[in-house]
Amino acid sequence: MYDSDNDDDPIVSRRALLQASAGTVGLSAVGSVRADGADGGTEAEVARQFDRDCPDATIEPGMAHCEGTTAEGCTDDHPATTELQSAVDDALESQYPDVDALLDAGYKPYFDTLESGDDSWSHWLSPEFIGDDEVLAPERPESVLVDNDSWRSIGVMFIATRDGESVEPPAVYGEDEAAAEARCSPWHAHTGLPGRFAWWFYQQTYEQDYREGDLEFPCQTPCMLHVWTVDHPESVYAHDAPPAESRDLPPADDPEFDTDAVPGEDELGWDVLPDEVVPDRTPDEFGLPEPFGIGF
Repeated sequence: MYDSDNDDDPIVSRRALLQASAGTVGLSAVGSVRADGADGGTEAEVARQFDRDCPDATIEPGMAHCEGTTAEGCTDDHPATTELQSAVDDALESQYPDVDALLDAGYKPYFDTLESGDDSWSHWLSPEFIGDDEVLAPERPESVLVDNDSWRSIGVMFIATRDGESVEPPAVYGEDEAAAEARCSPWHAHTGLPGRFAWWFYQQTYEQDYREGDLEFPCQTPCMLHVWTVDHPESVYAHDAPPAESRDLPPADDPEFDTDAVPGEDELGWDVLPDEVVPDRTPDEFGLPEPFGIGF
């Protein structure tokens, strides 16, 4: 978060944030070519232009299994799954139940859409937990997933980092099993522009990597893993959010911060949060038009 009243914390310029690593084109340029198809700008051609050093990257949303991981052995009724989901549920209920608690715990909001037009849920990220040395710790989730209608937490997204750097993720269970079908390690990384932009935005906005001269746009995100605490028809570990009927939750209590918005009546978004937690430039100001969406 940038504080325009603090001379020691200069606001990063829009121009600086759009100067990604050498050999790439500006995000707004990619969006305009993809949107109107001018100059023969097919998706593949734009991808080559934007990601000359990232052969697996895509312009549209895209994911890939992290190396050595598999979801073949994952079942919702496996004891390790139920234990992990229960521990996550306990942590959310006791420590991170709603937006007020997340702000108090130092989480930073990120409003995005993984699928075009789906803005019904949001990611809240913890610089402290992303920067620590623990992975897959239910009481210290790197990201909490929030329903934007009720303003309540509905799951977590673990991010495989130590000291802020990507690491090999652990299996949920079956680490010692030789057969892949007996292991559950459903970690994925984002190779598509939307997810990679989301991670880059987090690093620049909240980690302030630009201060060290690091504006490089990543080829992929760190490995990530969702664990939902509300019923999900696909899986506890599903990437997409549960359908609305699975998120029919009572609204959170009225927030303690100053806002006219009311949980359950007003949608959670940048416009209802206090100014001190809203970045100077939000993701939708960076010129990525539909149909990209921006999200993890």
